[in-house]
Amino acid sequence: MWDPSSYLRYRDERARPFHDLIARLPVDSPGKVVDLGCGPGNLTVELARRWPGARITGLDSSPEMIDRARGLASGVEFTVGDVRDWEPEPGVDVVVSNAVLQWVPGHQALLTRWATRLAPGTWLAVQVPGNFDAASHRALRAVAEDPRWRGGLEDLLRPAPVADPVGYAALLTDAGCAVDAWETTYVHLLPAHDAIDHPVLTWLEGTGLRPVRASLGGDTPAWAEFRAALGARLRDAYPVRDGLVYFPFRRHFFVARTGARAVADRQPAPRENQ
Repeated sequence: MWDPSSYLRYRDERARPFHDLIARLPVDSPGKVVDLGCGPGNLTVELARRWPGARITGLDSSPEMIDRARGLASGVEFTVGDVRDWEPEPGVDVVVSNAVLQWVPGHQALLTRWATRLAPGTWLAVQVPGNFDAASHRALRAVAEDPRWRGGLEDLLRPAPVADPVGYAALLTDAGCAVDAWETTYVHLLPAHDAIDHPVLTWLEGTGLRPVRASLGGDTPAWAEFRAALGARLRDAYPVRDGLVYFPFRRHFFVARTGARAVADRQPAPRENQ
């Protein structure tokens, strides 16, 4: 279960990659735009502001998130659904998926399916976290491997579920797309106060700690012990400096245009001067 309030604690920091992704879309007036994995809808509404003439649709598997999104009264159509089941409909010009596909096993095959089924000329814009080797995740894995919790959390200790930008660029190029791929490391300066939890812990509670908490039974002594142990490791990994925690976060991006590479390959080569 997703908790929209917990996820939105750091809404500004979580929004930056979305805005950087959308800024790379050279689209003036699309007819239909789909946001796959729209979450609480606050960023989907930004798509409606950028393209006021477009029909904007947001899809998310969490009923809690969709309920929050529908409460925005934005004119955007929000629907509960699994991105794995989504099929392109005619007339879609832009597909956005922001910080979603890391939760979808085998999403590389899904991307290939979208790229080949979307009409030629459709824009596909995706961002995924690339920080699975960060100190925060190393701390999470170290605590989860403790014998007290290992038995119930083994299935959650997964290797990095995402590719790097080169991997995504190669995947979408092979699917006939023209691709722009890159990565960015954001250094978030998170306010820290002695009276509250470490800010990286509260950040993780909005995302990566959800399945751990669910596995340990929610608000139980086991969860409280796990949370305390992780908080201690995070305090060592991310010390407080003048009331702030410096939290580097790497993200991977790509913007692809379907069918564009195939069209380019059919263009005749320029003739040399005779």
